[in-house]
Amino acid sequence: MSGKFSQPYQPFLLRILHGLTGLFAILAIITAFWTYDTYDGRWGRIFLPQFPEIEGIHGTFGLWTLLIFPLFVIYAFNRGQRRLIQSNSLAKLTQLGKPIWWYTWHRLVNTVSILALTFAVFSGKMMDEKWLPKGELNHFWYYAHLISWLILVIAIALHLLMSIKVGGMPLILSMLNWQFRSQDSPVLWSEHFSNWRNNFGMTTVKQWLSSFSLLKIIEISVLITIVLAWVISLIKEIKF
Repeated sequence: MSGKFSQPYQPFLLRILHGLTGLFAILAIITAFWTYDTYDGRWGRIFLPQFPEIEGIHGTFGLWTLLIFPLFVIYAFNRGQRRLIQSNSLAKLTQLGKPIWWYTWHRLVNTVSILALTFAVFSGKMMDEKWLPKGELNHFWYYAHLISWLILVIAIALHLLMSIKVGGMPLILSMLNWQFRSQDSPVLWSEHFSNWRNNFGMTTVKQWLSSFSLLKIIEISVLITIVLAWVISLIKEIKF
């Protein structure tokens, strides 16, 4: 699908992964508050309709987020790494008020948003779905998940505000635009994946690890956390 783009162009795969991750995360956030309002409410509530099944719905959205999130992480830290924290980010923060200052904050907020979602999905996986229906509200991982909810809400709000600041509405709308350039067509994705798979080997891994940086450390930490979320969750199910 060809044509001229009045908005900044975003890679089509980025828009899909970003859109799905964001959609599932926001739905999980909404249903998380509904779950809290139904079963807890110690720090304030708005008395939403009592809906015991809401915890299961929240868990489903959380699971969908966890399934798509690793793909988004791999893309963001590799093809999209220029949108995240850079090695010279701290130095750029000294240039107060200049455009690069705002762009640097945008990258930092993007990175923090990924870390916030990592914390949310991990703490969610550590919970037991029976705790809240049984009135068990004082578990460590329940408190951690509540804190992760608050951090994630703030991170997403800052992500939107900083995106508007550095790119205005054209940047926001560019993430919602479903047009794509011919070289970015989904038809080519299988070919790109086949080429990557054929070239993948220990040399590729060594090259990936050789470019060690703060961004690489964050990427590895996030991916390990996601893997641990699954492994620990499976161990708990087998044990109990």
